[in-house]
Amino acid sequence: MSEEGVTPTELRRVWDLPTRLFHWSLATCVAVGWYLGEYRGFDTIELHFFFGYAIGGLVAFRILWGFVGAPASRLSALLVSPATLLNYLREIGKPRPSYWAGHAPLGSLSVLALLALLAVQATTGLFIEDDALFAGGPLSGSVDAKTQGTLAQIHFIGSRLILAMVALHLLAIAFYSIWKEEDLIGPMISGWKKVRTDHKAASNEATSTDAAD
Repeated sequence: MSEEGVTPTELRRVWDLPTRLFHWSLATCVAVGWYLGEYRGFDTIELHFFFGYAIGGLVAFRILWGFVGAPASRLSALLVSPATLLNYLREIGKPRPSYWAGHAPLGSLSVLALLALLAVQATTGLFIEDDALFAGGPLSGSVDAKTQGTLAQIHFIGSRLILAMVALHLLAIAFYSIWKEEDLIGPMISGWKKVRTDHKAASNEATSTDAAD
């Protein structure tokens, strides 16, 4: 059900190309990295480390891009005031699109939480060892066995929290698609999204890095 008769909307370039490439690259690296870690063996443990390095690099890129990217990709756009979040929660259950210009408030908070979790995950992976497979992160020799054990436990718990965040992300996509009749996947592919014209925080065109796309 649409509210276009009440709230004016427009098709707007929201997600710039680097943000979209980051999104799909991170999704791939997290999925493959988790699988290689969960079902690791002598032939795959090094690949698990490789995808961990890739995730760390992607998170670092996203933080840097959060200062220079298109408005919707800025870290400042992910900071949500309590009033904005409360108003959003009052409307979230209504069966109509939100037409948010960028991430919705809950989505913004989930992005920040996921980036933090992945940063911790990539960092702890640098210091731990897998004694059963005689493999370890490049900095594992710089800490003692007790510290390695603590970091390994954090790494394990982090993997479960990341899985939970991914599951919530997929449920949110399904909820928006089925209940609110709003597509969240298409805009992250094309960059274009139908948004409310009164949402100005992310209303500017994408930066010149996306001009050729």
